[in-house]
Amino acid sequence: MPPPVPPKSSAGKTWGIVGAIAGVVVLGGIASAVALSGGGGGGGGGGTTGPKYRVTVPQTLADGSYTLSKDISQQAGTSVPHDGANEHGITAVGGQYGSGTKSLVMVGLYGTIDNPRTTVEHAIRGMKDDAQTDVAVPEKEFTPSGGGGPLTCGVDVRQEAGQKITMAFCVWADASTSVNVAQTDTADLSKDPRSVDLQEFADTAGKIRQEVTKPLDTASA
Repeated sequence: MPPPVPPKSSAGKTWGIVGAIAGVVVLGGIASAVALSGGGGGGGGGGTTGPKYRVTVPQTLADGSYTLSKDISQQAGTSVPHDGANEHGITAVGGQYGSGTKSLVMVGLYGTIDNPRTTVEHAIRGMKDDAQTDVAVPEKEFTPSGGGGPLTCGVDVRQEAGQKITMAFCVWADASTSVNVAQTDTADLSKDPRSVDLQEFADTAGKIRQEVTKPLDTASA
């Protein structure tokens, strides 16, 4: 587990630790998405067509708004099972990004996904099951203004060393990929969860989806 959150005056150090906390929660959710996927999935068609896309870790995200500070693909690869009842031949990647006082964690997996909805549900369940994380704004679907299919987004609050950390997240999946992004802001760690503009975050996540998803046969970004 990450160390306790220090006083807000240690802005740089706090930013890194908050990002690590978000990474623990998001990574745990993605790992649970594979580990929990039991009992005949079906419905996604991934097993019949084979994977078509992969998830990458670009140096920047959301039109350059976020810059990569740490590639956590190795950690993701050792934490996420390669096979489950609903996901097969899985490769996991991820990165921690910064934008001013904001820290964003992106963790994705790619391979063959039988039922994308099941993967999304289990990723969110994995985040909820963390003993120090509470649901603040229940998840629901948002359609990014930039286009693309709906994303499932919500807000969780993490209790860490007596400090409440508000964390917005969005999750999506298809027959080849699943990605979870979560954002925290050290400028206001205990921000009222109800004040988070989830449509705005979904618009950002929609841009990220377009940037990290690449055809499986292309060179790395």
